[in-house]
Parts: sequence; structure tokens; C-alpha cells
Amino acid sequence: MKASHRLFAIGLVLAGLMTTARATAQTADEPLRYVDALQFRMINKGFADTETPFQRLPKCLKDSASTDLWQRQSCSSGLGIRFATDSKRVGVRYTLLFNTHMFHMADTGLKGTDLYILDENNQWVYVNTNRPIADENKRCDKVFVSNLDGKMHEYLIYLPLYDGVTDMEISVDSSATICSPRIDNPRKAKKIVMYGTSILQGGCSTRTGMVATNMIQRDLNCEVVNLGFSGEGKMNPFMARALASIKDADVFVVDPVPNCTEMMCDTLTYNFVRTLKTLRPEVPVVMVEGPMYSYARFDSFFASYLPKKNEKFRKNYERLIADGYSDIYYVTADGLSGYDNEGTVDGIHFTDVGFRRYADKLIPVLRPLIDR
Repeated sequence: MKASHRLFAIGLVLAGLMTTARATAQTADEPLRYVDALQFRMINKGFADTETPFQRLPKCLKDSASTDLWQRQSCSSGLGIRFATDSKRVGVRYTLLFNTHMFHMADTGLKGTDLYILDENNQWVYVNTNRPIADENKRCDKVFVSNLDGKMHEYLIYLPLYDGVTDMEISVDSSATICSPRIDNPRKAKKIVMYGTSILQGGCSTRTGMVATNMIQRDLNCEVVNLGFSGEGKMNPFMARALASIKDADVFVVDPVPNCTEMMCDTLTYNFVRTLKTLRPEVPVVMVEGPMYSYARFDSFFASYLPKKNEKFRKNYERLIADGYSDIYYVTADGLSGYDNEGTVDGIHFTDVGFRRYADKLIPVLRPLIDR
């Protein structure tokens, strides 16, 4: 190549790089616009009449619930915001309710948010997580991704698992279009309602998209309501009635054993499930045993006690079937978080690996029930 031609080619490359740099700089210089997330579709919510939009139980239960249960329900676990935009930048700004911290759970899962994008195969793909470093007003502000292609895409933001939010805005380029989702994913007409403990709530997922209920939602393309409450999955009778009042529930999942004593598993299970089947006989119920904690292999007390709780739970399942209640399914603890003792962060609460294994065990049971 002649020297003059080489110089011309190099000039073209440099011009292209300068154009790209100018475009990037223009995008970076363009002000962000903050749009109230409540303008768009909130997914995985069971009740419309909550005290604030980002809580999980109806306000009518406040007098019935313990102080701890009411605090746990104010955590936004499982909730998500669906929207579409052609912005080259997508971010989030929100105010935390507590700005709490725990030693055994990453802040990104506890009080962060995840961004997912819907790909050409109608599959959700993870994009990024915000590091929830809140200011003195408990406010977090993060651009998840920049330099997108400027085409219209569908997005999903998952809310914090072990903290609540008082407000949330989606940030986009000031010139961009942002609107309600155009694709019905997750399907509005399909909803699983899952009730349980701190594990179900999301302890201790490293980020919000990795809790089992959100994995199941993505894999089955249906809404999954997370009614897991740390330390408070105790099969209170009013909670059974509350679950039954979710009129668009297609499946109930009952997973309370970790928060219950052997006596509670023996005396509360039958009436809790019977209430669901009496009030909503057309809705299948899936009962899930409590997992075997990793240290139960070596601790003689828990090696004996945990199976006893599950035995009482199963005895009540068998009694329900014998008494003529149908469409009830049972999931054992076998392999619930895997077989290698690596599925938990503290012997009890799941890592992301544990959540994936839990979801994979439940999905074959749930898929035919949600799609029938």
C-alpha cells in the first residue's frame, strides 16, 4: 500500500474513533431524566392494598401481624419493575427504608437492584447490579449500563430483598422514550404464590435476581409472589386466609418448616393447608420440606431433629390426602440445596448455587401446574 493510501486509511480510522468518542461524550453530557417507576408495571406482587406500593402484605393485616412480621413484609423481596426504553443509558434511583447491613449477606442482594434485558429469544439476560452505597438520605443512584444501541428494549429491575424502598425512579437519557412494557413477560395471566421463611425471602442471595422466586419467575415466564418472611414463616392462620384471598393465584407453595418447631409442624400444617384448599379448592398446593442444614451431617442433635420436623410435615400431608383433599403435591428435602454441602452461606441460608438447585427441584413440579 502506498504511503499516501496508508495515511488516508489511518485518517479514516481516527475519524471513526473521534466520531465514536464524540457520540459517547454527547451521551454522557446529555442530562438524565428520572421517571417514577410506579408509572410502569410492577410484577410479582400479591396484594394491591398494601400500606405503601413497595410492601408485600395488605394493610388490613397490620393489627394481626407481629411487629417482626410487619417489618419483614416491608422488605421488597421479589418485586420488580417492567418497562421498555430506547435510552442508551439505563439507571435507577431509590430511597431505602432501613439502609440495613448484615454480616452474612452481600449488600448487593440485601439492598441493591438488578437490571435484566429481554433478548431476541424472549429470555431474560442479566446486565448489571448497583452497589447500594446510600447517601445521608438513604438514597442510591446508579447507571447500570451506558452506550446501548439506542433501540427499544424490554427491561426488568428487581428490588431489594432484605430492605425496603420508599420511592424509586428509572433514569434514562433526557431525549429517550420510556414506556410500559410491550411484551407480556412474565405472563400476567399466570401467578405462583410462595409462602415461607428467610430462605424464601432471599437470604443470602448475592444479588436480587438470584433469589429462587425470581429464578422461577424467569424460567417459567409467570409472576411469582415472594411471601417469605425472615423468622416469621410460622403458618399463622391469618396468613393462610391472606394467601387464599389472592384471586389470580394459580399455584400455592407452602415452605415454612425452617421457622417451625417439630410441634408446630405437627399441629399447624393440617389446618394451614386445609384453609387454602377449603377457600380455593381449584388451586393446587405444593408443600416443601425444610432443607437439611449442612452441619446436620455432623451435629447429632440436628441430624435427628430436622428429619423429625419433616416427618411431622409429611404426616399432615398424608392426612390431608386421606381426608380427601386433592391437588396437593409434596417436595422432599432430598437434594434441595444440592448434595455437596456447598449450597449455603452459613449452614442454613442459601448461596446463589443453593437457590439455583432449589429452583431446579421445584420447577419440574410447578411447570405442569402453571401451564395446565
